[in-house]
Amino acid sequence: MTSHELRSQLASLTTEAFRPELADIDRLPTLDIARLMNGEDAAVPTAVSTQLPRIAAAIDAMAERMANGGRLIYAGAGTAGRLGVLDASECPPTFNTEPGQVVGLIAGGPAAMVTSVEGAEDSGELARQDLDALKLAPADTVVGISASGRTPYAISAVEHARALGALTVGLSCNADSALAAAAEHGIEVVVGPELITGSTRLKAGTAQKLVLNMLSTITMIRLGKTYGNLMVDVRVSNDKLRARSRRIVSLATGASDAEIEKALTESGGEVKNAILALLAGVDGPTAARLLEESGGHLRAALAHAPR
Repeated sequence: MTSHELRSQLASLTTEAFRPELADIDRLPTLDIARLMNGEDAAVPTAVSTQLPRIAAAIDAMAERMANGGRLIYAGAGTAGRLGVLDASECPPTFNTEPGQVVGLIAGGPAAMVTSVEGAEDSGELARQDLDALKLAPADTVVGISASGRTPYAISAVEHARALGALTVGLSCNADSALAAAAEHGIEVVVGPELITGSTRLKAGTAQKLVLNMLSTITMIRLGKTYGNLMVDVRVSNDKLRARSRRIVSLATGASDAEIEKALTESGGEVKNAILALLAGVDGPTAARLLEESGGHLRAALAHAPR
């Protein structure tokens, strides 16, 4: 694509549109700029709400695949890629996901998290190589992320994944995007032109973060990683999480501190197992067996616990 063609393409994108009414924003008092920016951000959840049916359909399809051993893989460049890596990195401590169960791929590799890697986002071949390195399987889900919806890395990731039989989701912030068209589940959160022309780390980035929160969190709810709104699969790796795990068991069971400590000790520190042991009146090994038989779903294990 020539420079002229690329400029014409960018000029047609909502996320790249110039807003003449903001041409003197740099001359405004700081508080006025902050108010403008806050007002812009307030419109993002409404834009996300228009896509909720599509988001829910994608989640149901993702959860079904992950319940059968599939992985969730995000692929994007720049801000979009960083947001995918961020969401993936937060799943192990929050939901105790297995290593490699949720993966974030960013064009240019780990170095691109903190430094721009020139040309990486334009390489479809790089996306294919990154997915092949993961040995992509049909049970996996690939979510391509791109504010413009035209980033070659994200589009190629989705196209390659779909050709291999994996589930595909395309998340963009422009209508009728190539990325959404390439995916089985297209999600287009149109937030409009940015406060700073073309700076899609602003509203578009916020929208992508909100959607990624939904994709991972609700999928984990569907997989039994929560009990109600409690993080019963939380991984205890520091003092704060250790205290939180005890509070979660307390909220779920109403048990005394002594009972909670005993249940956690017998369950090897596993919060979900301790809750089941206390609510069902079973020992640690029995709780572990019931959860295994119930696919890790605490409510199902409680329903099958001996009375």
